[in-house]
Amino acid sequence: MLARTYRLTDKFGVVLLKSTGAFGAYSARGVGIVLDAVGRVLSLLLAVIGVVLGIIARLLRGVLSLFAAVLRVFTRSAVVAGRQVSGSAQQVSGARMARRASQDAREDMIADVRVVEDPLRTQNRLLSALFLLTLVALISVVLWATNPGRSIDAGQAVTSGLSFVVPNATLNPTAPPLLSTAVPTATLLPSVLEARGSIAYVARENGQDDIWALNIGNRTPLRLTNSVEDDRDPSWSPDGQRLAFASRQDGNWELYIYDTPTGNVTRMTYDLSFQGAPHWSPDGLNLVYESYQGDNLDVYVVPIDGSQPAQRVTNHPAPDFSGVWSPDGRRIAFVSWRDGNQDVYVFSLDNPRDADSVNLTNTPTRQEDYPAWSPDGRFLAYCALDEGLEKVFVKATDNVQSPAHVIGQGCEPAWSPDGASIIYAVDSLEGTQFVAVPFADAGVATLVVGVNGSGSRPTWSGRPLPLALVNTGGLPAGAAQPLFIEQVSTTDENGLFRLGTLFSVDVSRSSPYLSDQVNDSFNALRERTLTNAGWDFLGQLDDAFWDLNRLPEPGEERRSWYMTGRAFGINRNLTAGFPSRIELVREDVGVETYWRLYVRVSEDEQSGGLGEPLRRMPWDMLSRNSGDVQAYDQGGRLKSQVPSGYYIDFTQLAADYGWLRAPTGNDWRANFNAINYWLFEKTDALDWYQAMRQLYTDAQLGGFAPTAVPQTAGS
Repeated sequence: MLARTYRLTDKFGVVLLKSTGAFGAYSARGVGIVLDAVGRVLSLLLAVIGVVLGIIARLLRGVLSLFAAVLRVFTRSAVVAGRQVSGSAQQVSGARMARRASQDAREDMIADVRVVEDPLRTQNRLLSALFLLTLVALISVVLWATNPGRSIDAGQAVTSGLSFVVPNATLNPTAPPLLSTAVPTATLLPSVLEARGSIAYVARENGQDDIWALNIGNRTPLRLTNSVEDDRDPSWSPDGQRLAFASRQDGNWELYIYDTPTGNVTRMTYDLSFQGAPHWSPDGLNLVYESYQGDNLDVYVVPIDGSQPAQRVTNHPAPDFSGVWSPDGRRIAFVSWRDGNQDVYVFSLDNPRDADSVNLTNTPTRQEDYPAWSPDGRFLAYCALDEGLEKVFVKATDNVQSPAHVIGQGCEPAWSPDGASIIYAVDSLEGTQFVAVPFADAGVATLVVGVNGSGSRPTWSGRPLPLALVNTGGLPAGAAQPLFIEQVSTTDENGLFRLGTLFSVDVSRSSPYLSDQVNDSFNALRERTLTNAGWDFLGQLDDAFWDLNRLPEPGEERRSWYMTGRAFGINRNLTAGFPSRIELVREDVGVETYWRLYVRVSEDEQSGGLGEPLRRMPWDMLSRNSGDVQAYDQGGRLKSQVPSGYYIDFTQLAADYGWLRAPTGNDWRANFNAINYWLFEKTDALDWYQAMRQLYTDAQLGGFAPTAVPQTAGS
């Protein structure tokens, strides 16, 4: 019985050992299959994730293959060991049958069998634990690699308060995306704007100037002023927290300081005369500005704490204006007519004699203005009309003989805080664009901000606008009403418009009518001019509406805009007298010559309450008949000095109401009737024939109507 029990035990042990070996081999093959499948899935996922995770996947597959190989080796070793143990067990069983009378020998045999079984069981347990740990690690790696929350949003990564443009990056727009959501990529600002900070500038809308500002990299400007009067000439303080500017908000031109963190505005000057164009000293304690006192425009300095009265810097009889302080605090650049030409000069505080000021530009053929120091004080940027184009120049300040270099086409330059870029205004039919260009390095012009109307006087600070100011969105627009409302009568049966009567307007050479589509804007302009100049400048005209049968004089266009009812001509005789009631400044724009017309304010308002002093030299029309041969050939000449007194820019005011000046005729130097300084037109983007068809039928136009060109065969 006992022997039979031992035989069964021996057979069971053999079966168990063989099963263990088979299970080990099967497990090794199963692990290989599972690892192969998981490797394929992992390879597909890693192909999407990227090259880096692909390398990691290959390493993981190598490690797992090594583990599988180890498992196979251990399994084969276990099978061999099982077979050896089985043979040994049979031999031991025979010995036990021969010595079963001896109890001590049987106990020794049982002890020997137990000693052989323990290493195998321990080995199997270790292999099973190793397999489970490897499988758990593999699953963890797959879950980590495919976790979408692990991706970093490029729009939020290391912004440090910087503004980024974050477009959706797509290499092939027609290909389907690999992921459901495109991964955004951060686009840095162009190199010309790397100084960042903020700019302030002037925008003119609805007939008045206001100051706006925006952070570099942002396209949403904030309104800083909304007075019903003009605010202009902004200048950032060295710390970028205060903005000095000129305004008429208290009736006449004075200086003010706007504190951006608090929004408080402090008035700096109290004088009935004109004050304008402030700029800061580098220590932020003083302002240099222009002031009109004693019938002369000069440069002054005033401390912002009011501890001392303003001090006069220049005292030449010619106008001195546009003063700016150098970064070292020892020089002031300004513009003057003292040498018969509008040049940029440098005044030294180490040798404070105005007579010793150095003419830096000295260009008889150009009229420079708006100087601006580079942050290191080595260069001055300025602008001038050159060959019919406004251009920005830069010149070294240590050598007056050094040539000036053209930076770009525009005007009113301002430097970036790091001196690597220059921003300036470029005017076009669409408005004004403020663009930045690199100064020394190569690069392209970059649009900073555009203004629908006219813009001017940019100033660049290295400090961004206060967050509280940005969050408010700036000031709302003022309560100003539209400049005019054009009330148009209904048309007749032919779709034609009527003429509107110009009441109480004396028109000496034609009829007091304008088209019903523009007469209200003229009446509004007339009233505004009366308010700003103190007298009825448009109450007397030379021309308004011309009849179709009116024949032009030599030099006048046959297809005159007077015939459309969309033009008027001021009184030409106002150029005579001393002082003359109007002044004309010549402007050569491209191939055309234009005139900027300034109207002198009433003599009762010459104390500074209306208008401002002239800075530019007017053209002397009367000199063409003075016997001066050169003046006759050139159609006149510059006056010898800038007239004193206060004037308004009628050309700008008329443009606010849609009335634009006309260019001269080609023969204006020899033909007085072609000068056209008196002519203002409101075309509303119509050509002459379209404007005529608003008043006449084609039959009434007769020979003025265009004739269709017959088509030839094959055309």
